[in-house]
Amino acid sequence: MDTIQRSLAKRADELSTPGGGRDADRRPAEATGFWGEKHGQSASGSMDEAAIDSVSPSSMDADLDIPTAEGRFHRLALDQLRLMGLLTPDAKRSQIAEEYRLIKRPLIMNIDKKGADIVDNANLIMVTSALTGEGKTFSAINLAISIAMERDRTVLLVDGDVAKPSAAKRLGIKYETGLLDILDGSGMTVSKALVRTDIPNLRVLPAGKCHERATELLASEQMAKLMEQFSTRYKDRVVIFDSPPLLLASESAVLAEMMGQILMVVAADQTPRYAVNDALSRLNQDKIIGLLLNKYRPTFGNKFGAGYGYGYGYGYGNHAAETGVDSDSIAKSP
Repeated sequence: MDTIQRSLAKRADELSTPGGGRDADRRPAEATGFWGEKHGQSASGSMDEAAIDSVSPSSMDADLDIPTAEGRFHRLALDQLRLMGLLTPDAKRSQIAEEYRLIKRPLIMNIDKKGADIVDNANLIMVTSALTGEGKTFSAINLAISIAMERDRTVLLVDGDVAKPSAAKRLGIKYETGLLDILDGSGMTVSKALVRTDIPNLRVLPAGKCHERATELLASEQMAKLMEQFSTRYKDRVVIFDSPPLLLASESAVLAEMMGQILMVVAADQTPRYAVNDALSRLNQDKIIGLLLNKYRPTFGNKFGAGYGYGYGYGYGNHAAETGVDSDSIAKSP
């Protein structure tokens, strides 16, 4: 009888411990340390930014965020992600999965120094836009998940839109501490701030608590050291920043200086041509600058068929600013 009571008491302790019991059994054992080295699967979905906002992250299971001995862990609510049109790792073939496979390929080639141009820190990729509502967060999340499906890449998605963070929230992550807390001298470390997910080679770094000197923190020496660590610590690492819009926040200019590649999202029939040109003029032309056409509605007979299409075009160096880009000059197909 004493043995049975001790066993029941031990089980009760396990269930009352965060991450204990069944959740502990389901925790990915291969995701270890700061980054983790295991790799991954496939995808599905399609929707615009407004439609994403209509799906409330608060409806996601509150138990998906689990503190563990190795740090913080989040189990992605795949059904909710599919409702938001985001890629998920369980659908091997879909239109949006194929489109992002094509979009990511030149980015990866540039990282491997096999692309059209060679730059430093090519594995640091900023996804931004000229204005709000063009789909940059949607694109950043899908790009991160798509690259995480590569067999030889690990991905860190950073919520760099520190004034209006939404990337982590849209994935259902409720942890508040993140990037700004690492930079503000409060003692938060990268290993404690990172959130592991059940896509084994995908990590998320939330924006952190709101700070009145966010721009100065991002421009600090501590941030420069952090970016060097992100860029060089592991050769298979790809870091994707969801950045504020270029024309609306000073933080985006600071982040852009640290990147090797910049992907600017342009909303078809929405983003004014002058806004695209103005945004491109604010970028240092020694970066690899890409344009991604979002919210493109295909016409009858177009190969995309019904629904949304995603096109992209690349400009390198000064060429990107000289093109006079509008929605007709960006490639209509990946």
